[in-house]
Amino acid sequence: MTTLSVRQIRLRYLTLYGLRWLPSGLLMPVMILLMQERGLTLAQIGLVATAQGLVVLALELPTGGFADALGRKPVLVAAWVLGLGSLALMAVADSFWMFFLVWALQGVYRALDSGPMESWYVDATLAVDPKAEYERGLGWAGTVIGIAIGAGALLSGGLVALGPVGPVSALALPVIVAAVLQAVSIVALLALMAERRPASGPAALRASVADAPRMVGQAVGLLRRNRVLAALVAVELFWGFGMVTFESLLPVRLAEVLGDPDRAAALLGPAGTAAWLANAAGAALTPFLLRHLGAAPAAALMRILQGVTVVGMGLLAGPVGILIAYLACYAVHGASNPLHMGLLHRQVDGPYRTSVLSLNSMAAQPAGALGAVTLTALADATSVSTAMIVGGVVLAVAAPLYLPAWRAARRTPDVTVEPESTVGGPGHAGPPLDTAPAMAAPAPASRD
Repeated sequence: MTTLSVRQIRLRYLTLYGLRWLPSGLLMPVMILLMQERGLTLAQIGLVATAQGLVVLALELPTGGFADALGRKPVLVAAWVLGLGSLALMAVADSFWMFFLVWALQGVYRALDSGPMESWYVDATLAVDPKAEYERGLGWAGTVIGIAIGAGALLSGGLVALGPVGPVSALALPVIVAAVLQAVSIVALLALMAERRPASGPAALRASVADAPRMVGQAVGLLRRNRVLAALVAVELFWGFGMVTFESLLPVRLAEVLGDPDRAAALLGPAGTAAWLANAAGAALTPFLLRHLGAAPAAALMRILQGVTVVGMGLLAGPVGILIAYLACYAVHGASNPLHMGLLHRQVDGPYRTSVLSLNSMAAQPAGALGAVTLTALADATSVSTAMIVGGVVLAVAAPLYLPAWRAARRTPDVTVEPESTVGGPGHAGPPLDTAPAMAAPAPASRD
């Protein structure tokens, strides 16, 4: 394998990272509206979305072991090929069960994709220079994800505005383009990711399968022993439930106000771009919040403010007010994510760091599935506004769960986390249901 410099590795990592999230940006404004166009009710959409959460919940920890034992590149290739298959199926899906399969495939894709790229980047960088500051590249990844998702959302809005092309509807056009870009990403992955694989063959596969239960047991044991850690992971339960409001219900709310799903989808393109820029701006406020409020109080305040913004999306009557609340929601989210992850890092023992961070990420999955079913059913039975208000309240009531971390910080001096603590951080992310590195913007489903 040709030796790469630290700069070349970082450039390849950021290129692949941007290509990975660009298709997600294309899908975000249209996915829910496309399923409605194909005949699914909001309640059915909530049910099919549970497939992804349950699959990720089952596979997140074991797939981390697969990546470590078999190598990051083969696991990522398998993940991105599955992602391409799910997009191809999404383009033609026209029934509840076909969309259920789409979301299940997305769940496998997200579980396999969670973490290996960041681990490859850190390991490859340290192999070249053990003293290299790889944190810089992980930080830049937060900027890249915002640009990639924002550009994808903007392109999605433009494609919808162009209208149908032949038999392809306006809402399906971004899905087709996303599939093409996913194929390009696979080619780039094969060409750019150079890796010395730790092991190969059936023995490595059996070893990774055998080791997964032990790692889960260690993570759960640490969670039982540490009240602060348990409270922080519990925050993810409320976040997972409430995020359905701004990821899934907002397009429906905007279409309801405008009276035209195509106009709503076209508007969400540039709005999505602005939201990810707002997310980056919120993340930039993190040092200010830490200096003036402290990590735990600031994180609690962000939970409350995000709930307020979601309630605003549900109560405000015009599209301008709804979109302002949407941008504020993402700005708050950008600030809250690094605050939460910083608190979590301070509670994790080194040997269990990856497993516990995965457990934190996993906590949002069943809660997101429950939120998808509950809030979409509530929207069908009452109104989208009511469902969004309930989701906003759930987000805000998680704030007291930061009290144990605040009390612990007052009892003990602040501890600086060593650079190695970012290795194996959540691949989330997320969205942001997808997961992302600690300082990155929220990535969809693992948060996207």
